[in-house]
Amino acid sequence: MTSLPELNDEIVRNMSIGAVFSDFGGKINSIDFHRTADLLVTASEDDSVRLYDIANGNLLKTTYHKKHGADQICFTHHPSSVICSSRYNLETTAECLRYLSMYDNRCLRYFKGHKERVVSLCMSPVNDSFMSGSLDHSVRIWDLRVNACQGILRLRGRPTVAYDQQGLVFAVAMEGGAIKLFDSRSYDKGPFDTFLVGGDTAEVCDIKFSNDGKSMLLATSNNNIYVLDAYGGEKRFGFSLDPSPQTTTEATFTPDGQYVVAGSGDGTLHAWSIQSRDKVACWDSYVGVASCLKWAPRRVMFAAASSVLTFWIPNPNPSKATTEPGITHVEAGLPEQTTQ
Repeated sequence: MTSLPELNDEIVRNMSIGAVFSDFGGKINSIDFHRTADLLVTASEDDSVRLYDIANGNLLKTTYHKKHGADQICFTHHPSSVICSSRYNLETTAECLRYLSMYDNRCLRYFKGHKERVVSLCMSPVNDSFMSGSLDHSVRIWDLRVNACQGILRLRGRPTVAYDQQGLVFAVAMEGGAIKLFDSRSYDKGPFDTFLVGGDTAEVCDIKFSNDGKSMLLATSNNNIYVLDAYGGEKRFGFSLDPSPQTTTEATFTPDGQYVVAGSGDGTLHAWSIQSRDKVACWDSYVGVASCLKWAPRRVMFAAASSVLTFWIPNPNPSKATTEPGITHVEAGLPEQTTQ
């Protein structure tokens, strides 16, 4: 695994699968990279939370959460702590979110509030705040240090949330494709700006800010991908992929903000240069429609997942096909497994 050099079309074009983890018992619901450590965490329909060393391509630990399930997941600032949303027993326990220690498999705190599934979850990059968006048509702002919700935003439609990389602004997508921007320090005063993607009223199922804060990436439920100017909301460009009616898909920026990678409903992955607006790569994902897709913050690597997790890295021999040669298949049963 190589550290992050300056990316170019050739490096992106020659990405290929370096490792495959196929021992999941269901669809992978979400994945997240730690911002500073070489770690990836996954949450899947088999109620597992799994921790990976991305520098060496190893599965470090698997824990099972049969009571609550494992749906949306994100790292806190600590490399062995995560926030995980629940799939089960929301009506009876209201324990919609859990603050988990992967080190000793303990639940450090429960968070109660949402009445339906959490579909979007993100951690502030600068403090202990985090946000969750739920099918109960609310966004809640939390603090890791206390159980009580710190703020609630009521809205229409399925909400999607994201912090910018400085933690100063957060975005909330709502019904009709509207994106509202809030000041993190005074969100109770309402949004300071609203963006609309002209002509497209599909639900926004994924939002990401580029690391430099200049661009915003949107993926919609009908597999349209848009790059917006994060300051004025103008559409820099957009493209359409094959729809995936049963799966919401995810798109990702490269760490330098110069490329976008997205999955299509036909099971392919695509990469575009933001500067030239040209497509620079198209790959077969080999895992079907990729519901989860993220580029590692500090590596030339991205992860794509459906019911199988794949690590994509630069092909050491780009003159050869980027399919089977060099793939490492990782089997189940070797790492420590615990149940909660």
